[in-house]
Amino acid sequence: MKSIEIRKELTDEWKKHGIEEGPQFAILTDIIYKSWAGKSAKEYKHFKGLKKENLRDNMTNRELVLNMLAEVSTKDISEETDPETFSDHMDVARRGGNVARTAREQLEKELGHSVISPDNAKSLANTDLPELER
Repeated sequence: MKSIEIRKELTDEWKKHGIEEGPQFAILTDIIYKSWAGKSAKEYKHFKGLKKENLRDNMTNRELVLNMLAEVSTKDISEETDPETFSDHMDVARRGGNVARTAREQLEKELGHSVISPDNAKSLANTDLPELER
């Protein structure tokens, strides 16, 4: 629920600045994903083995939290800097994504492995089942 709220706040900020739903939202979203996760939305969905499923619905908790950090950071930076052009918004999206990338890299350093996971909702649901039910 919080993820949806954060996304809505970001898209409301974009709309306030005249960013168009559809292609422009997709470009900015891709920049955010690419900045924090190193993958565009399409690449990320392919990595997780998704076709038409929603990417957010198939993120692990760590991925979702990092994505939320990237989106809230992008919104906050936009509010502070008041970008004027689409190019300015692209820069803000990179900066917001980079905040989450820094957090991701630090967490990965502490854990000793990547937190970007090929797990999706289906594979995660199967790990919750006792061995006999799989």
